[in-house]
Amino acid sequence: MSVEFIVRIIGMVAMAVGGIYLGAYLGDMASGPRELWAAVFAMVGALMGLVVTPFLTTRPVRAIRRIVSGVSAQTMVSGLIGLIVGLIVAALVSFPLSLLPAPFGSLLPFIGALFFAYLSVTIFVLRQNDIMGLLRSRMSTTLIEDGGEGTTGGRSVLLDTSVIIDGRIADVAHTGFIFAPMVVPSFVLAELQHIADSPDGLKRQRGRRGLDILNRLQKEPSIPFRISDLDVEGARNVDVPG
Repeated sequence: MSVEFIVRIIGMVAMAVGGIYLGAYLGDMASGPRELWAAVFAMVGALMGLVVTPFLTTRPVRAIRRIVSGVSAQTMVSGLIGLIVGLIVAALVSFPLSLLPAPFGSLLPFIGALFFAYLSVTIFVLRQNDIMGLLRSRMSTTLIEDGGEGTTGGRSVLLDTSVIIDGRIADVAHTGFIFAPMVVPSFVLAELQHIADSPDGLKRQRGRRGLDILNRLQKEPSIPFRISDLDVEGARNVDVPG
């Protein structure tokens, strides 16, 4: 039994009961047969509850879930910070606005809260890369000051072919949990290009996916990433599993 079916039943019963009371009230006002009015409105309410209830409950919830699932964590955090900043500004402005004569004193604080909240969320979401990059750099500086060089050991995160092709490193980097700079050796890049040019269709697809991931990382100014000519002993033979 699905959730939508249960919601339909509940809505049907609730609106049927409401229809009975509404029909009885209208029957008394019209001086007509009270039971007939109640029965008619109960059937109409039950039908409306059966049809309309999902569009007022489960369908909007599913739409919101789809929208939220498509929004990155960075965007949601930036929007939340913007909302907090906007509400703080609105709280500071609401007091002088409340001193205005009616009806402005009661309407403008509410309108101001909506305006500043929307404006701040919009600005923070549009500049989310700069804001998150600033926060990451600040957190990285704080960790280094608290823990010294031992926090990251002065080291970089070395990415190999398999990690790049897997693709999840880009999502992890967007969360801000990687404070050390990510480095891709030039021979790994050459290996990815070789795989992307492979006559085997599966390997060619994986190689192109890896190159796309590198392009994503390079285009994000808030992610510490670079391609280096460094040579790692014993790591020349980079291969892709499967």
